[in-house]
Amino acid sequence: LLEQIIKVLGSCIGSPISTKKICDTIQSNGRKISVNTVDSYLQALTESYIFYKADRYDIRGKSFLKTLGKYYIVDLGLRNNLLANGESDIGHQLENIVYLELIRRGYKVYIGKLAEKEVDFVATTDKGIMYYQVSATVLDENTLKRELAPLQAIHDNYPKILLTMDEIGSGRSHEGIQQQYLLQWLTSE
Repeated sequence: LLEQIIKVLGSCIGSPISTKKICDTIQSNGRKISVNTVDSYLQALTESYIFYKADRYDIRGKSFLKTLGKYYIVDLGLRNNLLANGESDIGHQLENIVYLELIRRGYKVYIGKLAEKEVDFVATTDKGIMYYQVSATVLDENTLKRELAPLQAIHDNYPKILLTMDEIGSGRSHEGIQQQYLLQWLTSE
């Protein structure tokens, strides 16, 4: 049962997920389980630092939302080993890496909710807030627009950063949103 829960969480890295959805997924495979049991396992997995949970934060309302957090695994190698079917979504894996790096740098990290848009990360410290979007590439104009849209909808003066694996365009500003090369950002501190 533990392995099934870990596999479900691992395959949903970077995607909003609820305890009920995990329960339903496991039950669809023929196993009886309750939401309370899944919740207990999730609590144990986060308390043991195998997974981290990022809660959702309403940017406009300045409040925390109780539903659909995201889980990030402490070791992507462990995830890749468990998901033997070769499932490798590079965008979500990069998001996982950025989440762990923000935690390492001392930020409290949340998922930003802004109406129907989502900001990958709202990183807070006593010094202020920073907003992050993570994408494997934004060389396609439509992808660039999609990734910038949530950050452009935030009307405050806190830093907004788009992290990508594109060396081309790194250092570029999109109406105040800084695009940075992810590998350079990871080694900058």
